[in-house]
Amino acid sequence: MAPVSYGAMDPDPRAAPEGFLVTADDGTRLHFHDWGGPEARADGTPGTGVLLLPGLLQPASSWAPVARRLAGLARTIVADLRGQGLSDAPMEGYDLATLGDDAVTVADGAGVGGRVVLAGHGFGGQVAARAAVALGDRCAGLVLVDGGFERLEETTGLGVDEFLRGLDEPPEVMASLDAWLADRRAFDPSTWDADQERTARDAVVETAAGHVVKAVRPHVVEAMVRSMFDEDPALVLAAVDAPITILLAGGAPEPASRTAEATRCAETRVAVGGSGIDIVVVPRVGHNLMRYAPEIVGAAILALVTAPRG
Repeated sequence: MAPVSYGAMDPDPRAAPEGFLVTADDGTRLHFHDWGGPEARADGTPGTGVLLLPGLLQPASSWAPVARRLAGLARTIVADLRGQGLSDAPMEGYDLATLGDDAVTVADGAGVGGRVVLAGHGFGGQVAARAAVALGDRCAGLVLVDGGFERLEETTGLGVDEFLRGLDEPPEVMASLDAWLADRRAFDPSTWDADQERTARDAVVETAAGHVVKAVRPHVVEAMVRSMFDEDPALVLAAVDAPITILLAGGAPEPASRTAEATRCAETRVAVGGSGIDIVVVPRVGHNLMRYAPEIVGAAILALVTAPRG
């Protein structure tokens, strides 16, 4: 696996999405951002759309740096997973099969009736893989952005309950909105901009006392994390009948266990007669590749959008 190299993609600072709701079969209202984009190819045939799925605890706005680069080139939709962002948060429905069906519902509700490239960040990668299976030959490709390929008990060494406890933020970070924003800005001041501030604001709710709490409710977090641990991604990826790219954050240093898990998924897929998985390392960056390397994420998605149809 070598570091990935793609050409630069310029963001459109003027682009802004419209928000819409679509209803799942169980009545859950699912919110999505529609960034627009061309509906057809130059020859008039239907174009390939893009559906982007956020990670655990993340709102649709987390994909804005990538969506700004894609919207002028392909129809681009970003979904809020049920329980996150502006989607409803019912007491059930956080298994990966239901979440994958939700993603298909969003694609169809947004009018992306043709082929779709799916991309998911972290836990959103597992959801995207399930949606890819549900779409069948409508799926034109799948990009897993630093997640969706690993058994977390293998790569983290943690059980479900310990992982859940690790999601808690220090009290001083949650003491005020200013403290929360300062903490998020400090991850990498050079990439902090209006999109990052909006994402950080969307991820919390300010209380009357001036503190902040996570916007995603506890029952949603627990259910999603248990779904993350319950499934072996290699078995799902083996059932995807479309090209797959894994973008692996290679910062400081790349854990050998994560590399091994990505390789295991590729080998499992080949063993059942499928094609391999393109595994690429994005060097010197952390988990949030949409923030730290949006041009690389965008180009990996665009490569599948523009690939010749098989």
